[in-house]
Amino acid sequence: MAADPHILEELRRLRARVPQLTGALATGLDGRVLAHDTPGVEPNGMAALVETAHGAAGKLADATGQGEFRELVVRGVYGYVAAYAAGGAAVLTLLAQDRVNLGRLLLEGRRAAARIGELDDRRTTPANQTRPAREAKAAKPEPGSDPKPGPKPAAARTRTPRAPRTTTTNTNARTTTES
Repeated sequence: MAADPHILEELRRLRARVPQLTGALATGLDGRVLAHDTPGVEPNGMAALVETAHGAAGKLADATGQGEFRELVVRGVYGYVAAYAAGGAAVLTLLAQDRVNLGRLLLEGRRAAARIGELDDRRTTPANQTRPAREAKAAKPEPGSDPKPGPKPAAARTRTPRAPRTTTTNTNARTTTES
């Protein structure tokens, strides 16, 4: 399958914004390569590893009650591998040098993953089916099926209103008179 030109362009823009990136790969959840900019790294082998890591990270997040997979960061001696959920059916994986600003990597990776997810969703969505219709179909259980319960939502946090702050100023003023 040929690389998606829009996703490939997003990978290249991302690499331009974060110069310490050494590679970027977008894959489907099934391990197929959507697009890659990974000099020196074989994309199909990397895609298979990403598929396995995504599955394990998703199971770990679910088993610990953390919810659906969002991202995974691995730090090695020579740098980072970061994988991000990109929409409902794709994963963005970034390779970065050890000297990368990790906060910048995470921020730019999340933004790019959101854009790639949108591009992949548009690519895989039939033209005659709108997004709300797909979501409604996905949320509705099949008749006669036993829907698997999802993760329990976190308890809602309630904030108790604080009393307004009052400040007191303690001044030790001296009054002097001149004679």
